Amino acid sequence: MLQIRCKNNNITKSFPEGTSLLEVYQEFASDLNMPYPVVAAKVNNAPQGLKFRLYQNRDVEFLDAREGPGHYAYVRSLCFVLYKATQDIFPGSKLFVEHPISRGYYCNFRKKNGVVSDADVETIRQRMQEIIDLDMPFRRNEATTEEAVRVFAERGLSDKVKLLETSGQAYSDYYILGDTADYYYGPLVPSAGYLKVWELEHFQEGMLLRVPDWNDPSRLAEYVPMPKTYEMFAEKVRWDVIMRLSNAGDVNRAVLRGHASELIQVSEALQEKKIVQIAEEIARKVRGERREERGEGADQQQNNTPTTKIVLITGPSSSGKTTFCKRLSVQLLACGLRPYSVSTDDYFVNRVDTPLLPNGDYDFDNVETVEYRLLQDHLKRLMRGEKVEVPEYNFKTGKREWNGKKLRLSGDTVLIIEGIHALNPLITQGIDDSAKFKIYISALTSISLDDHNWIPTRDNRLLRRIIRDYNKGAFTARETIAQWKNVCAAEDLWIFPFQETADVMFNSALNIEFAVLRPHAEIILSSVPKNCPEYTDARRLLKFIRYFIPVSDKEIPPTSIMREFVGGSSFKY
Repeated sequence: MLQIRCKNNNITKSFPEGTSLLEVYQEFASDLNMPYPVVAAKVNNAPQGLKFRLYQNRDVEFLDAREGPGHYAYVRSLCFVLYKATQDIFPGSKLFVEHPISRGYYCNFRKKNGVVSDADVETIRQRMQEIIDLDMPFRRNEATTEEAVRVFAERGLSDKVKLLETSGQAYSDYYILGDTADYYYGPLVPSAGYLKVWELEHFQEGMLLRVPDWNDPSRLAEYVPMPKTYEMFAEKVRWDVIMRLSNAGDVNRAVLRGHASELIQVSEALQEKKIVQIAEEIARKVRGERREERGEGADQQQNNTPTTKIVLITGPSSSGKTTFCKRLSVQLLACGLRPYSVSTDDYFVNRVDTPLLPNGDYDFDNVETVEYRLLQDHLKRLMRGEKVEVPEYNFKTGKREWNGKKLRLSGDTVLIIEGIHALNPLITQGIDDSAKFKIYISALTSISLDDHNWIPTRDNRLLRRIIRDYNKGAFTARETIAQWKNVCAAEDLWIFPFQETADVMFNSALNIEFAVLRPHAEIILSSVPKNCPEYTDARRLLKFIRYFIPVSDKEIPPTSIMREFVGGSSFKY
């Protein structure tokens, strides 16, 4: 008999060896009062499917779709149902689960003849519902990697063959739904009948798989239009096509062939090209060369009165804002302009006046942390041609200081304001929109593990942050992971609502990034103890990053955005 402690209620009960998590949950269910259906569990902080069987004493925590492992188990299972439906209706078609968008997942669907239509999407949706109504079970098979490769090779799934062949794993799990085989790097729900909340819609050139709301899994996540973000993803995918990269297997094969240096060079060149284009666009606006396009008079054109004087740059945590600002400043100088950078952090209120979170900690991400009224006043005065003394924030004392740092905007000066609140209208209230040029930056990962296993974009940034915090001696991996939930909540509240107002979006992710991050991340993540809650995320990050063959960072340029996180940058931070 095993002793199983349920961490949801801290009660221990005895079970025979080989008992499944589902059977354990059924025994505990009457005492738990879970608000939403249980879809997965953590066993000693490691995510597992409910069919997982126990053979030793364990701590078990049951999860609904609000928790990360539960949510992703639900979404992965939906993706498998979608994939099976496409194969049942359109044999030989290709499905690519590419990236999250509009609080769902964009799926590129290619059938043999023609593009996907509304009728096609509806037929696929109906087949998905049939599979769910039949409550088809997801069957997990553990096999040698050679056997798993053979299974997928016979089905023509080259993406999975490349992934598994280059994974270095002796054994691999794969799943069967009906007569359809697929591979997923995390657990699924026990059967299709668990999937009650979902929708499938025709979207852009493919489909949008809509999923439950993170906070309330009983309803769909609210659709949010994100046309600019979609185009940024689409641009990145076009770059991937040029470089013949789509997934981890492609990256690994390129590395094995000795092309890592070339991948780094091309990725950096594409980013630099984008930064040059943004700088040239700003220069045109500063010099008023677009007045005619907006229908203004010839007299105003001859005046050549500057139209844009302020560049606003924002993005979520670890998106590379600081290095991007420095590289953009270099290109603005090359355009004959004089950039002057100001961080919204310098306008922080004194620390004692910082808003508090419900637990009593300082809420440093709240917009009220910024003395935005003072910043508004300074911007208005600068736009009138006045000289303004700007503050500097002393993070050691927690106070704003006045050190005689003065600024006046001359004809060729561009003020760059960088910070998480830079696109919040409160920051620049009262400034004419024609004077602003807004930039949103993020690391939007387009490289997936295979056609059906996307990499959450937040995982890219979390890895960057873990490595940077560790290298600076600021926080351990455990501490950074512990903070991450609050960081994400602040992004949802203070950053993402304004991203679509940007004039330009910049993607800071590199195609070979995970291969470069792996040597740094493995050691740091391995230090997270197994007996703490943060081990769940550390284990997941380790599992996916180990699919990438490691690449040394020695050929990453000193001006690369990557240097902000792995160290060795030629910029001063």
